[in-house]
Amino acid sequence: MNEFYLPVIIALLPLMACLLVLQVNPYHALVIRGVLGAIAALVEALLGAADVALTEALVGTMLAITLYAVAVRSSLVLQLGIVENESSGMDKLFEELRTILGKRHLRLELIPYNDVQTLHQALIDKEVHAICSLSESTGQENQTYHTQTRIQRIYDILHSELSWPKASLSYFNLNLKEKH
Repeated sequence: MNEFYLPVIIALLPLMACLLVLQVNPYHALVIRGVLGAIAALVEALLGAADVALTEALVGTMLAITLYAVAVRSSLVLQLGIVENESSGMDKLFEELRTILGKRHLRLELIPYNDVQTLHQALIDKEVHAICSLSESTGQENQTYHTQTRIQRIYDILHSELSWPKASLSYFNLNLKEKH
């Protein structure tokens, strides 16, 4: 084989693999994984292994990317339970949460509930990752909102970055069933 381009294409494989491992954004990693699979299929085709190249293109690239995309899309969501009629004053809080979570490639999904008891039960039953409701000790003029999360890492992130003055935060340990 006298093709001068083959070593260059083959050298792209470890380069793309390193880029894939070092990628922080999962959506960019999906694209890089697709490019890596396409390069591998091209190398295999150029080396005469058309059957392996076809398998890599169909299964290793197309099917894997599709399954990864579904998994990434569904796993990068923070589900926040709220009481339907209390959510009108929370727009600023939701905006700040979206900004904080966006830095970590998470989406905020609001899940409405009819009342506070159902909301708390949803947190205990692991239907949502966190809940947000009006604090019980405040009057109508000084409304504050309390957010509870059952995920320690989410609590750590929000505790260090949440700065809205009308928001408070706590961690709800499901093992102890008490607040910290």
